[in-house]
Amino acid sequence: MTTRTVRTIAALTLREAARRRVLRAIVVMTLVLLALSAWGFSRLDAEFGSLTSGEARLAASNVLNLVMFGLSLIAALGTAFLAGPTLAGEVESGSALAVLARPVRRSAVLVGKWLGLVVFGSCFVALAGLAQFVIVQVTMGYWPPQPVAGLALLAAQTTVLLTLGLLLSTFMSPMASGIVAVGLFGATWIAGVVGGVGSALGNEGVARVGTVSRMLLPTDGLWQGAMHAIQDPTVLGLFGRAAMGSPFVSEAPLAATYLAWTALWVLVALALATMAFKRRDL
Repeated sequence: MTTRTVRTIAALTLREAARRRVLRAIVVMTLVLLALSAWGFSRLDAEFGSLTSGEARLAASNVLNLVMFGLSLIAALGTAFLAGPTLAGEVESGSALAVLARPVRRSAVLVGKWLGLVVFGSCFVALAGLAQFVIVQVTMGYWPPQPVAGLALLAAQTTVLLTLGLLLSTFMSPMASGIVAVGLFGATWIAGVVGGVGSALGNEGVARVGTVSRMLLPTDGLWQGAMHAIQDPTVLGLFGRAAMGSPFVSEAPLAATYLAWTALWVLVALALATMAFKRRDL
């Protein structure tokens, strides 16, 4: 696998993603969400103009986490449904043979496509997230305490999901791989909410559901870390234990060991995808 081949495939993948209809849908949904959030935050400021600066900051922080979940969902849908056609679609149409007939390793093709999708997803998260932060700053005067860390964790969440989608696309159809990837993303988030409720109620068995799900698929764990970086630090001190059951409040920052596990998870999933792609009949 040569670095030059990987870079070339990554550039071609980015160019191909820019031409797909999925990208247009992502852009439209993002613009609609940004417009609605701008209107919502402006109305929040107008209706509750009597709030103190601290109360306004808490309100902006909580609503921002809700809006950022919407952006993460759009990124999840977009990357999941881009990953499938990028690999499985080309195999089914036979266009992959035009590349693989040359002395190009399948591993280089797969890693190049993965890298192109990672760049695409990360750029989307950075641009859309920064636009949302500017909207909240202009309308409510709130700026997240750790914006770079929050966006980086959301980009990592997108990377995990597109890696899963790429792995699934090595043995599923493009549509099926996207549906399964998004379904697992939603199931993991719901399991995380259930685990949070269990933790708030002191039920260790229910709380373990969230812990196990975040290990099997790190998307919700990364989302929790992103929320903690974005939310106002005084939220937990103000609401205490009552905030533990909320799906839009994070209790603590991510540990370095969890970030290391996430990196290992991505590498293992990418290695499995490479092995499956090498054995697939074209």
